[in-house]
Amino acid sequence: MSFYGSGRLGGAIRLLRPHQWTKGFLVFGALLFTKSYSDPVRVRLTIEAFFAIAFISSSVYVLNDLLDVQRDRMHPVKRLRPIASGQIPVPLAALLLAISFVAGMGLAIPLGGSALSVLLIYLVLQLAYNFWLKRQPVADVFCVASGFVLRAALGAAAIDVAISGWLLFCTGALALLVGFGKRRHEFLLQGEDRARSRESLESYTRESLEGMILTAAASAAMCYGIYCVESATARQYPGLILTAPFVFYGIYRYLWLIFGKNEGGEPEMLLLRDRHIIFSVVMFVVAALIAMSGATIPLLERGR
Repeated sequence: MSFYGSGRLGGAIRLLRPHQWTKGFLVFGALLFTKSYSDPVRVRLTIEAFFAIAFISSSVYVLNDLLDVQRDRMHPVKRLRPIASGQIPVPLAALLLAISFVAGMGLAIPLGGSALSVLLIYLVLQLAYNFWLKRQPVADVFCVASGFVLRAALGAAAIDVAISGWLLFCTGALALLVGFGKRRHEFLLQGEDRARSRESLESYTRESLEGMILTAAASAAMCYGIYCVESATARQYPGLILTAPFVFYGIYRYLWLIFGKNEGGEPEMLLLRDRHIIFSVVMFVVAALIAMSGATIPLLERGR
């Protein structure tokens, strides 16, 4: 994260982890798959929802760093975080937490009760994670994964539309893939000292983590395959099946990065760094826009 700078301002920005905001792109899923992107009001509401969850999640990241400062100092990478390294003093970190939370809630309140309910569930789960669940194997990753699902649900709640259960299942499975991939990276990186920085790692084994990674990957591919064939959206726009190859390629590419390159420690950065994953995401969006435009694909029409 050196591109944020080494001074106090750079440390403050790094503490808020804006690179993690890439997770918030899930908020735009409902806008895309309900073809609401032609409605300026819904576009505005989705953007507001994106920044609301971004600022609120940043406040949670600061809380996490405040609670884990001693453990972070024993981690080979996390010891460089702004609070653990002493770059940002605790009072300033607490102030940044408050500012970020207020900014997020200020954007969230006008979105209405449904969106606020989703954000409240997100906050409760994050508090449970920080004070308890992060020490429980499997539950720790499931709690983190729920944040991805809730981001997708927030996008739907903000513009008052329904979202397919299969799409939510796929989102959750992808999040589990990312989460267990990250745990595997930490497990291997820290060796016998792994429990000093994260208690749950003591209960995992390499075999169990790799089994859960493969299960999550297969579940994500299956759920998305069903969604782009059997969902109400897919029945209305059969060309949606053209997005599936890019989802599958992205999943397999991620597995290769985890097992072939021992990546996965910073999954949010792979979205910004790996050209193959960037290609998959861009082409997925392009294919979805073409499908949602109602473009006729005769072969698919005959098959149905």
